[in-house]
Amino acid sequence: MSNNITPEERERRTPTEEIQAQIRSARADIERQFENTKAQFENTRVQFEAANEKIQKRTGRNLLGAIAAGIIFGAFVLVSLLIFKWLFVIFAVVVLGICTLELANAMRVRGWYVPRILSVAVTVVAMPVAFFGGLVIAGIVIALGTVIILITQIVTSDRAAYVDKAPLRQRMFAAIFVQAYVSVLGAVCVNIVANDDGQWWVLGFLIVVVSIDTGAYATGLLFGKHLMAPSISPKKTWEGFAGAGVISLISGGLVVTLMLGLPLWFTPIFSIPILFSAVWGDLGESQLKRVIGVKDMSNWLAGHGGFLDRLDSILPTALVVYIIYVVVHQFA
Repeated sequence: MSNNITPEERERRTPTEEIQAQIRSARADIERQFENTKAQFENTRVQFEAANEKIQKRTGRNLLGAIAAGIIFGAFVLVSLLIFKWLFVIFAVVVLGICTLELANAMRVRGWYVPRILSVAVTVVAMPVAFFGGLVIAGIVIALGTVIILITQIVTSDRAAYVDKAPLRQRMFAAIFVQAYVSVLGAVCVNIVANDDGQWWVLGFLIVVVSIDTGAYATGLLFGKHLMAPSISPKKTWEGFAGAGVISLISGGLVVTLMLGLPLWFTPIFSIPILFSAVWGDLGESQLKRVIGVKDMSNWLAGHGGFLDRLDSILPTALVVYIIYVVVHQFA
């Protein structure tokens, strides 16, 4: 309204009134710009959500949540490996402790009662032992902890709360599996970091695993037609696997030459086992979830389901890389 006044009206205004009119005019302009920006942002958000929904329907993944969780996860890994190695132990204690809790909780869906507190305690204790005491002592700790868990299951098997649970032998096997899957493989990874150049090996194989996951995801999204294992994971395709294979060789070559200081011909020896262990780990956990009867191990990690859903490729790969690491240093 202030822009429609006549020159005569403007001349009759006092300086104060003129300043107030200019302020009102500037405020109106700012409000219009804000509304326009808000509308543009809302339109962009709607378009992004529509695209994200299409991607999620095809791949089963929340893209925005996955990116955010991946950035946070990666930042902690980089800081712990490259700046303070002992932080990796704390990181492993927290993440793997959560993974054990997730798996123990998921087991209960099938009636496979696994003592959660004891299981998490074994994992938490085993990680610093693997870093400071070595893999053998960590293995002994895990074995003794597992025995205590099994004894607890036997002692409590007659309680009324567990009558409708799965048979005792199945619950005992589930408890052993939790420790073998999370504690043992996690201890192997932590033990690699404890060595002088171990942080570079762990960071290197993590880079390759993430590259494999990203390559399979992008290639499968763009070209995926032929399913790898529809009864286990209906989203994974052979085209995605081929893309993962190519990217594993590229990223593996960079890791081998620039980070590990090994010759380029070592690339397939390093990359191909990681490719198969990462894919096998992913499919293996998918099959495990189908057997248990859950979609995700938990919903604690946006875009990924649970922490264990994010580590399904990493944990078995740690054992593969440990074997390669030992052989290389044995003959170096």
